[in-house]
Amino acid sequence: MGNARTKSASLILIALLALGAAVSAFGRTSSTAATTVAVTAGKPAELKFTLSKTAIAKGATTFKVTNKGKLVHNFKIAGKKTPLLKAGKSASIKVTFTKAGKFPYLCTVPGHAPAGMKGTLTVK
Repeated sequence: MGNARTKSASLILIALLALGAAVSAFGRTSSTAATTVAVTAGKPAELKFTLSKTAIAKGATTFKVTNKGKLVHNFKIAGKKTPLLKAGKSASIKVTFTKAGKFPYLCTVPGHAPAGMKGTLTVK
């Protein structure tokens, strides 16, 4: 009988260790999971951006930019930018952030950034 209890205890221990490893692996995926940030240009004000997230984790990020204004706009961050977007048009760019920090973003159309079309994204 002692032998059956030992085998049972061993199987339970192995199952718990496997479960712990699986939970640990899933816990780590959040920092490497892809992030999507919706970026709205031109709304609520023509020369303003609205981001769905202003702080993100390190890793791959897709910025889905939609121009809801009346003027042409684009979006630039970390050396990448969308093409010029006419009213109602959208584009996406992918950026991989390998380090934490503050990353400025802006519209590169002359005069737009100084008028308020800029900001800072925090990467943790």
